[in-house]
Amino acid sequence: QVQLVESGGGFAQAGGSLRLSCTGSGDIFRIRVMGWYRQAPGKQRDMVAAITGSGATNYSDSVNGRFSISMDGVRAGFLQMNNLRPDDTAVYYCNMGIFEDGLAYNSYWGQGTQVTVSS
Repeated sequence: QVQLVESGGGFAQAGGSLRLSCTGSGDIFRIRVMGWYRQAPGKQRDMVAAITGSGATNYSDSVNGRFSISMDGVRAGFLQMNNLRPDDTAVYYCNMGIFEDGLAYNSYWGQGTQVTVSS
């Protein structure tokens, strides 16, 4: 069984920065893909950024050029958020597609971390 724990959320002023982390524990052999998603009140959960094990990245238009996704390929992934805006306020979730020991492949979600940006 794998668990993901996010950290790094909090409060920031517009123009500020935050760095989110997502760390996996359990029987992880390799992370195949990781994504960061966010959900604002009353809205659906949308993808913000994604990265594959080979390093290919993809960003939503709203964060492209401001956010940067990375991962160590072993157990942890990160989202560097710069030039934050009030409309970045949301609960941020990480998702990992993981090959577990024994090579079973499963997708896991973290519990979410709140990011609040004030104007």
